[in-house]
Amino acid sequence: MLFVDIDGVISLFGFGSNDRPDGRWVNVDGITHLLSATAGEHLLRLAHHFELVWCSGWEDRANEHLPHALGLPGPLAFLTFAEVPGARHWKLAAIEAHAAQRPLAWIDDDFNDACHTWAAARDAPTLLIATDPPRGMIPDHVEELERWAIALTQRGHSSA
Repeated sequence: MLFVDIDGVISLFGFGSNDRPDGRWVNVDGITHLLSATAGEHLLRLAHHFELVWCSGWEDRANEHLPHALGLPGPLAFLTFAEVPGARHWKLAAIEAHAAQRPLAWIDDDFNDACHTWAAARDAPTLLIATDPPRGMIPDHVEELERWAIALTQRGHSSA
């Protein structure tokens, strides 16, 4: 499985007014987002290796706006999040419930120490890919994810 965050991965932000990345503006519930020009292509490529799951505070709204805008078949599975007190990352409980003990990769722009500790402690193979919000998912991330998924398959793990 590949858990895909949206803001900072697909929806880019934090760039200078003279450094706007390639993409197109979309309105989502009254908020304007710049969707990466390459995000759809990257996700289509990764769908050959992974079950894609939206892992974003957008929750079910991701399917209302993104598959069509990115040229993806949809809808995709999505996570719903509950409030989590403490130092744990707010997405971990939902990811654990959805993935159980299956291998997973997670691409996000906002990992904390708890994410890395959790990933290292999992029995199942786990890969965290951090993005830079003004750039989002880039070809290097896609290549790393593909190599990881292919290596898992070669070691006899079922598809991620």
